[in-house]
Amino acid sequence: MDRLEAMSLFVAAVEAGSLSAAGRRFGIPLATVSRKVSDLERHLKTRLLNRSTRQLTLTDAGHAYLAACRRILDEVGEAERTAAGEYSAPTGELIITAPIVFGRLHVLPVVTGFLAAYPDVAIRLMLADRITQLTEEHIDLAVRIGELPDSSLVATRIGSIRRVVCASPAYLAEHGTPETPKDLASHSCITFEGLTTPATWTFATGKTELPVPIRSRLRVNTAEAAIDAAIAGVGITRVLSYQITAAVRSGTLRTVLEPFEPQRWPVSLVHAGQGLLPVKLRAFLDFAAPRLKTRLVQATWQA
Repeated sequence: MDRLEAMSLFVAAVEAGSLSAAGRRFGIPLATVSRKVSDLERHLKTRLLNRSTRQLTLTDAGHAYLAACRRILDEVGEAERTAAGEYSAPTGELIITAPIVFGRLHVLPVVTGFLAAYPDVAIRLMLADRITQLTEEHIDLAVRIGELPDSSLVATRIGSIRRVVCASPAYLAEHGTPETPKDLASHSCITFEGLTTPATWTFATGKTELPVPIRSRLRVNTAEAAIDAAIAGVGITRVLSYQITAAVRSGTLRTVLEPFEPQRWPVSLVHAGQGLLPVKLRAFLDFAAPRLKTRLVQATWQA
């Protein structure tokens, strides 16, 4: 029995939620995955997984063994990367994640420049509006927007962004420009999942937070849709400053209530930072950080 292979299949089955999904990830039949995991259980003389037609669940022994497998496989992977030269020259694949809009507008241009400068490095860029688990999902680097919780992760701050309220000039001309957050009660608002709630927006008065009820006439699930609706004159929306840089500069949107904007959110590059960093990651950090800082300064204009 190849124990490293069996460990890898066991970890993949747990992470993917099924033996068949683990088989698809490795390109081997379900029967082979099931046999190898069963061989591993027989070797350990204990059951690691409770199997049912709907799901896999870990036994108590399985929970402990999963943590050990991940540690062992990470150490083996690091040893292989060292032998392959990833710690002496930028080479191999980097997996990077970022929020969808920020990633498309700002991270992707930096990535393309890096690829041109480092031909022996490949990058997998995952754009998703969710908090990814770096270690569990084998991600090398994440771009995070917002305050970071205390953790063992290493963060490099590259700037900050504003949460802005905006509308089209035509809408403001017809309905008036709100002078205080409470004026929003008489306006149509556009909300989207993730940044705001459909019932309340929070503003700042000095160091005090001010929750303000709003009337959400349109609810969408992406910032792009909210911005398009605001440009079309549907109402007022709240987005992140970098998302409307082009619209503000072209005059299709205007920001309002700037004196009441809440505290800026930091933008950070985050990585696990355990042990010696692969040269490919160090090279990307050195390349990307100053360029993203410059892009953020340009995108976080002061209206």
